[in-house]
Amino acid sequence: MVFIAVGILPRFYGVFLFLGLLIYFLNAPLEETVLFFVRSIPFFIALQITPGFDSLNAWRLLVLVIFLRWLSRESLKRVFLPLNQSKTALVLIAILFLTLLSMTQAENITLSVKRLFFLVNLSLIGVVIWDLVNQRSDFGKKIIGNAIFPAVVVSLVGIVQLISVYYLNIFQFVDFWGDKIQRNLYGNAWADIAVWANTWFAYFGDRLSLRMFSSFPDSHSFPIFLLLSLPAILAVALKKISGLFFEKEANFWGIIKKRTGLIIIFAPVFLLDVVLTGTRGMWLAGGIIFLLVVFLSLFFVKFKKMAQSLIMRYFIGHFLIFLMLFGIAYPIFGSPQFQMAKEDTLVFGKRIKSLMDFSETSNARRIEIWRDSIKSISRQPLLGVGIGNFPVVVKEDLARAKAGSSAHNLYLHIAAEIGLAALILCLYFIWLLIKKCWDLFISAKDGFDLVYFGSALLFIPWVLLYSFTDVAIFDERAFLLFAITIGLILGQKKTSGEV
Repeated sequence: MVFIAVGILPRFYGVFLFLGLLIYFLNAPLEETVLFFVRSIPFFIALQITPGFDSLNAWRLLVLVIFLRWLSRESLKRVFLPLNQSKTALVLIAILFLTLLSMTQAENITLSVKRLFFLVNLSLIGVVIWDLVNQRSDFGKKIIGNAIFPAVVVSLVGIVQLISVYYLNIFQFVDFWGDKIQRNLYGNAWADIAVWANTWFAYFGDRLSLRMFSSFPDSHSFPIFLLLSLPAILAVALKKISGLFFEKEANFWGIIKKRTGLIIIFAPVFLLDVVLTGTRGMWLAGGIIFLLVVFLSLFFVKFKKMAQSLIMRYFIGHFLIFLMLFGIAYPIFGSPQFQMAKEDTLVFGKRIKSLMDFSETSNARRIEIWRDSIKSISRQPLLGVGIGNFPVVVKEDLARAKAGSSAHNLYLHIAAEIGLAALILCLYFIWLLIKKCWDLFISAKDGFDLVYFGSALLFIPWVLLYSFTDVAIFDERAFLLFAITIGLILGQKKTSGEV
């Protein structure tokens, strides 16, 4: 894959790579193929079937193989009868039903069908993991362990990308990361969209700075992937000392002094990468979650949940590191990049200040789209304009649906496309997910679960809060990891055994 991405091997070789993976996915034990899939999310490449059809990503076919193999080895009775006992599954089915109904309102039914199939395709891996974890709780821990590798790799690619801005001019940078890496990974159509959308730079006059995006199409989905991976990093890193949080005489400073797994060094690296994406909604959401973790640490003290309080206090340290990392990001953003001198070093400070500047171009356009979305929802509150037809809301060409036309707000986007009832059900689903995660955290009997589900209680809401300003969760890589995380949480029984 690396040789194809950097152009050493032609893209057509990706078909042979896929055929090799297909043979493996058809013959290896199902659980092993699932773990392989988790490890490979950011590395699946688009297949060059023909010159005009080169955007079909390998994951779309491989996840179908996993799902069909899972379905074939289980009796339909065992798979489907328990649905009437699962409130969460019924909510998801109701959302799917409303989505199908929304297609009756679609101006372009083809776009609706494509979008629905895409989202169902993305979600299948979560369904499989939900069931496998429910059958074997220890399988959940294997998934967590395997989720670390891809996140570490894309984080390091982000660091390499940052280094490259000090050696390449802007044209060389776009040529390598856009016309080579993006095109070889995602195909011509998606590469053109990524280069055209251009979320890779922060502009202030004639000055620009990198907004880190690693191998991802944009600087919005990349931090989502990192945040959803952080619970795995923390759980594995603290595995050796996590049992100390349950000791009656546990001392916070004593725990801090204990040596953790070396993988913990990637927690601040991930957070620095998040800062360096220059994604202001991420920064703001992180500040809100910092207040939440402080509140929770005090809340658990009051109700004498000392293990939960200790781990929240531990997490406070990571959020303080997140805030301090802005001090490192400041000179990076202000330094000369792309072989272009900067008249001042205030680029980063101006970007932070622009958070509350509603006249700033990006903010003003976002607010305008929100207004249009609300007006559309008021006109068509029941079923929206039809899934995949959002450009109708802002009076744009429907061809812009593929280019990422959106409400720049996940919740307004859902309501505008498939109606208020669907939004209410989606919010209820989120509530059920967070509640299940809370229950797992409160009832945790071992430190691994305590750390993972405790941190998931923070980083999932961080992503959901950020989604008030963007819909980047629908990026393939981000959504796949989100679906895996959902399946992992919902499949877990209230208490799990030892590792």
